Amino acid sequence: MICVGLPGLAISAEHGQLNGQGLEGFYRAGLRLLSRCQIRVAGREPLAVQARMTGADRARFVGTLRTSPHAGPDPDVVVERTRHADGTERITLHSAAPRPLRLPVEVALGTDLAALGAIASGNAGPEVPASVHDAGLRWTDGKEASLVTADPPAADALASAGLLRWEIELPPGGTATVELRVRSDGAGPVRAVGRAARSPLAQAGASSDDPCVQALLRTSVQDLQALLLRDPAHPADMYPAAGAPWRCGLAPADALASARMALPLGTRLAAGTLRALARGQTTGRGQQSGLIPGPRRDAGGHLPPGCTGTEATLLFPALLAEARRWGMPEPETEELLPAAERCLTWLRSTVGDGVYLCDPQPGGPARCETQAHAHRAALLGADLLDACGRPGGAGLRQWAQTLRSQFRADFWVDDLGGGRPAAALAPGGRPVPHLAATTVHLLDTGLLGGGEWAPGLLDRAQTEQLARLLGSPAMDSGWGLRGLGVKEAGYNPFGHRSGAVRVQETAIAVAGLAAYGYEKEASSLLRGVLAAAGMFGHRLPEMYAGEQRTEGSTPLPHPAACRPAATTAAAGILLLTTVVGIRPDAPAGTVTLRPVRSAPLGEITLNGLRVAGAPFSVRVSRLGLAMVEEAAEGLQLGV
Repeated sequence: MICVGLPGLAISAEHGQLNGQGLEGFYRAGLRLLSRCQIRVAGREPLAVQARMTGADRARFVGTLRTSPHAGPDPDVVVERTRHADGTERITLHSAAPRPLRLPVEVALGTDLAALGAIASGNAGPEVPASVHDAGLRWTDGKEASLVTADPPAADALASAGLLRWEIELPPGGTATVELRVRSDGAGPVRAVGRAARSPLAQAGASSDDPCVQALLRTSVQDLQALLLRDPAHPADMYPAAGAPWRCGLAPADALASARMALPLGTRLAAGTLRALARGQTTGRGQQSGLIPGPRRDAGGHLPPGCTGTEATLLFPALLAEARRWGMPEPETEELLPAAERCLTWLRSTVGDGVYLCDPQPGGPARCETQAHAHRAALLGADLLDACGRPGGAGLRQWAQTLRSQFRADFWVDDLGGGRPAAALAPGGRPVPHLAATTVHLLDTGLLGGGEWAPGLLDRAQTEQLARLLGSPAMDSGWGLRGLGVKEAGYNPFGHRSGAVRVQETAIAVAGLAAYGYEKEASSLLRGVLAAAGMFGHRLPEMYAGEQRTEGSTPLPHPAACRPAATTAAAGILLLTTVVGIRPDAPAGTVTLRPVRSAPLGEITLNGLRVAGAPFSVRVSRLGLAMVEEAAEGLQLGV
């Protein structure tokens, strides 16, 4: 159970005791400030009876005790622990005993002051000795220090045992509370970035015939907000960290993808993310000029690791263009336009006289998804340049048209099943034919003016065949879209790029299939991932096993998945807004609705979204008819 309010984290097992095992503990900025927090009441540990998340940043644990062993099996003391990512733990004792109670309460504390990376690799080290400090205990290893204070102060503090003690008096039916605060010594309390007075995310709500909808949207918004970070040099700009607990920093491609899927909640997150990444964009006259740096990412057993910097550089102009359609103010668009132009210049200069954008390493493959990202960047970038009176749009469109023609011939692999898009072209032009979820990016063509989608790399027949493949049992697990078809060599239901369900790719598939009119396939994937969400308490992990769904089964969690993850939280927003089909064009003063006509979630209402800088609410009936219920003044409904 992971409480997130970056830069703070609290990771717990469901019994609630922090025993110093695995990743358990309170963290700040990746440092474990407290690894052990064990409660004993009257010499015994409470019996754990319930644990649940009560928000993205907090969890509640309940245990019981029998203080009168001869009074029967019923507990007469309830111990409630509320744990916050900001380093606060509130321990409340409730008495149901008919007589006054005097209970000794002990809390054993300890820490190794280890970095999260060291803990994950098994190199945490021993606990650091404690010392008594003010109303609690302090630990230091000479470099880092942490402090636990208590309110009310403990009656006894034993540094050698790391122990705080109280004598709690409880009248019949009474309660008593002890509050612990964990922080870095010398630092103030942790304040989550996402709890700023002005969040960049609209607090949207939902109602639906499907009870999962409201909970999924609420959790998605809360999780994305909990993962927000501030640009250290420009605190007004916020962007999402990739995920907890493993990736609590900026991952450019993930941040841009998350901000793009979260555009229905407003454009402020997109603007902050774009500004932060523009400041880190490569400049100068070399081959890398205009590139947004990013780490390599594993691509499974069929292909070498890919460059997320390439993906981020191609996402930048697409996000800016779509943010403008959703209502980003023109001054912000103009401010970010030079960085987008540098991305597009990098694209054209890297492709050169060729057609395909290949991996940057010598002999790198031309990936299917990279061509989809590049094609979208070219078309949306050209649209953006034209709208802002900048040159270069015609050249980008001409290259995109050449890419479409060549791609349809070179990347299509004919077979007895009707063919499939290749995952990549190896050096020399040989197709890599395995069926992978990365092909969903071929359906994610991007939003142009008037509520129209940009043309895609596939022709109509190829698109229909891809839709059939994505909806087949080989790819649709019943819980979402597998990363690799079950009949492909190297398939592993837990393989994070070779068989596991990745929520982001599933959401992109649902949105793309719905946009092209393949509602049966889109609805099946949608219902599957929503069913999985219910099994995960509506906080979906970034991936889970691609095992086939059967009656009575549950999705299997992946042990290395981030939960929450920014792309997954934002994917929840994309899934639900796809159902109502919002396609805004704020510069033209219009919004077009293209709901999923089969109404796979029954009646659904989304409120508190943002279009053209104002609240926007929309309802889709059980007949699949959409109606705007709130919108910016003057915003017209497109055809």
